Amino acid sequence: MRKLRLLPLLAATYFMVSGGPYDLEDIIGFAGYGHALLLLGLLPFFWSFPTALMLGELAAAVPEEGGFYAWVRRAMGPFWGFQEAWLSLAASVFDMAIYPTTFVLYLARIAPSLTRGHRGIVLELGVVALAVLWNLRGAAAVGEGSLRLWILSISPYLILIVIAVYIGLRGATGPFGGHASLAPPVHADYSTAILVAMWNYMGWDNATTIANEVENPQRNYPRVILIAAVMVMLTYVIPIAAIAWAGIPSGRFSTGAWVDAAHILGGPALAFTVVLAGSLDDVGTFSNLTLSYTRLPHALAEDGFLPIVFTKRLKNGTPWVAVLACGFCWALALGFSFERLITIDLVLYGLSMILEFVALIVLRYREPELPRPFRIPGPDWVPVLLGLSPAALVLYALYASRTETVAGMSALAFSSLIAACGLPLYLLAKLRMNGRAQRLDER
Repeated sequence: MRKLRLLPLLAATYFMVSGGPYDLEDIIGFAGYGHALLLLGLLPFFWSFPTALMLGELAAAVPEEGGFYAWVRRAMGPFWGFQEAWLSLAASVFDMAIYPTTFVLYLARIAPSLTRGHRGIVLELGVVALAVLWNLRGAAAVGEGSLRLWILSISPYLILIVIAVYIGLRGATGPFGGHASLAPPVHADYSTAILVAMWNYMGWDNATTIANEVENPQRNYPRVILIAAVMVMLTYVIPIAAIAWAGIPSGRFSTGAWVDAAHILGGPALAFTVVLAGSLDDVGTFSNLTLSYTRLPHALAEDGFLPIVFTKRLKNGTPWVAVLACGFCWALALGFSFERLITIDLVLYGLSMILEFVALIVLRYREPELPRPFRIPGPDWVPVLLGLSPAALVLYALYASRTETVAGMSALAFSSLIAACGLPLYLLAKLRMNGRAQRLDER
């Protein structure tokens, strides 16, 4: 079985978190250029980098299939391990619906007739099917293909940045001048901007679920996660600063507006390449997250929580039953609005991330002699300090979710209900395990 090497793992991790500056438009539209740059420049130090350090230590110390599920299970037992897996899989249903949605939103910028009515749903289903087929070829195929896909998807933005800087240097509008001033938009919504920024900076733990399919995971995981954290921050800040310099009004930005910016600065040809790149980015992100999430049902089945059929693999190591089952479930979630998907996703992901920080702290005290090829510098209270700012941001997301409505209730209540389902599901899984063990004993 071919394994993921350093660069393909870096590309896969990058896509699992970001993929490029796509989906940042709402941050600009809701907060303006100045606040967007401030938010995207500061948030990594309170959200991404603490999480990356935590993941680097745990991924190097416990490089097992299932990643964060295995860490929480080892630190706090099967109940909390199951809750961690449930929160992540539940979040995936809403997270994975975002990328086919934005794929259609980008395409609608140049070919609206192709995305109207049922055609949009067909295209979204096509993204799901393509990702499932790609994943059936194996982790190495996805990672290596993602490296090439990343180069293609980021290329139009390099051209866009060069043109924007050139226009800004001509002095027609001046740095951040004219109508692209740093003043906030008329209808500012900083809460939504913060939530969208948090969503764009989350997902660092996703690559850890494929530890058995990574070459030298103890060495490569810490390096990849920390390098990717810096790459993502630069990917976000530089293009926004460039278009602000060029003088494009921030009020024109909503999901898919990079296409309009490309048309203004470089004409229809550049706009078309941005649409194509945005579409490739959504396919790449969806495919790499498929690679991540589908290892959780396999790990749960290995521990007896799911039917043994989920342990079946192809010769290339792909858990094909889990891939097909997850793809089917994700297809059912298509149709929610972008903001609602982000809110629900953030709440569920945030709760699972808090469990990971708790696992880091518990393992420090319960297994002090556990080999840690990468260790967060400092005494054992440093991980507690690192976890404070991500936990505070999760609490903010919980507070903000009370204003979004899903299925006739607040997004907070909806997300809490989903999270609470982990308890009865665990009890059902344990009953099934006990019944199976009893039948084996009777034989």
